[in-house]
Amino acid sequence: MPEDQVVDEVRRGDLIRVLEDWCEPFAGYHLYYPNRRHTSPAFAAVVDALRFRA
Repeated sequence: MPEDQVVDEVRRGDLIRVLEDWCEPFAGYHLYYPNRRHTSPAFAAVVDALRFRA
């Protein structure tokens, strides 16, 4: 489950992290695509959303 959706529950102790020692910190998204000149508006929206979230 994404941590940002359960922050309050973890803080209160309602949920616990069971695999914390086995989970690497999230390093961010990596996007590889051939050329920005021909990107669709939908793909540009995805890139912008991921950039905003990071």
